Amino acid sequence: MNRNTPQPTGEYAVGTFTFTVFNDREETLYPGKMRSVPSRVYYPVDRSSVEGLKKHQYMSRDMASGLRKVMRLPVDYDKAEARGENISECYLNAPAANGKKFPLIVFSCAYGSFREANSYLCIDLVSHGYVVILVGHPYETVCAEFDDGTCVYFDSSFNKRTLDPYWRGLRANMKMIKMKGTAKELSEAFDAFQRSYSTFLMNRIDEWVKDTKAAVRYARENLGDLIDFSAGIGASGHSYGGDTAYRLCTMDPDFVCGINMDGALFGDYTDTVLNRPFMQISCRENEGIVSRVYLKHSSKVYKVVFDKMKHLGFSDMKYRLRIGFYVGKLDADVAHENMCRCHLEFFDAFLKKIKPVPELTDNEAVTITEYLPDTKATDINILGV
Repeated sequence: MNRNTPQPTGEYAVGTFTFTVFNDREETLYPGKMRSVPSRVYYPVDRSSVEGLKKHQYMSRDMASGLRKVMRLPVDYDKAEARGENISECYLNAPAANGKKFPLIVFSCAYGSFREANSYLCIDLVSHGYVVILVGHPYETVCAEFDDGTCVYFDSSFNKRTLDPYWRGLRANMKMIKMKGTAKELSEAFDAFQRSYSTFLMNRIDEWVKDTKAAVRYARENLGDLIDFSAGIGASGHSYGGDTAYRLCTMDPDFVCGINMDGALFGDYTDTVLNRPFMQISCRENEGIVSRVYLKHSSKVYKVVFDKMKHLGFSDMKYRLRIGFYVGKLDADVAHENMCRCHLEFFDAFLKKIKPVPELTDNEAVTITEYLPDTKATDINILGV
């Protein structure tokens, strides 16, 4: 764990609590069991109300154990606690800002990651006046922690099912990532790849959508004094969680805009038209596998490409691993500031609607492209060939 974590930049401090939707539906991964959905809420609080309060922990002992077992990360929970390093920039059950409601963003982490893996980003969003619900996905994330004190760890048998047959699928995946062509050609190549080697992930996406809807249903029934639902809901996520955001924006009218951070678009999107504003954030090496976003859309789509970034760099791991092979060579603070900037500009425009369009420009870290609804995206060569 690391002391050098980013501070929220907005006017609000951040409170947090968890809830579980128990026995939401039958568990398709294990017939005969029921699926429960554990979620964490981050919400704005007045800074004066947290004076003297102790900050909440970054991760529990169970989560630390899961990170060691599943991700092989050298996490020492007891040492981090003793050094005061296991802290998050939020406060457990802090009093909500009186008389104020805030728009909702739901967030899902990557497949095989953990629920709070993008907490630095989410906490910063909340400090600017949003409620963010992090949705847990049991058996498919490092550790799903339920409010009855139980938890379940990632089922490692799924690793082999994500690519089947594994080694042939891995080679096909590497070949596809290096492929060059138009957005249409790359989208078709990815679709052919997933239908040949990743039908498991292709079919799981709608279960993650159901998890998210269960969390939203709970929020509507229990958190109406905290959340303003009048403008709709925003969605964001990393990797498979970003695919979940895209899926929600294509199929559920409650979701009015969304962001996908470096997530390949697993799922059947044949003849699907995206009619919500959307932002696709990716690193250079993964531009090709997200190209579906730039096709068949009736609203604006924004492409944000990070230089010197790797896939895990879009999570908190950029502050904790600091190994370029995994997170890229882009400075962690620069990466974080740009991800927060893109999210805030996008959601301020299309969820809060306090500005007509996001105010985004290129800089040394990111390149930004805007696709208008009538843009002929299929004629654009993404990789410059």
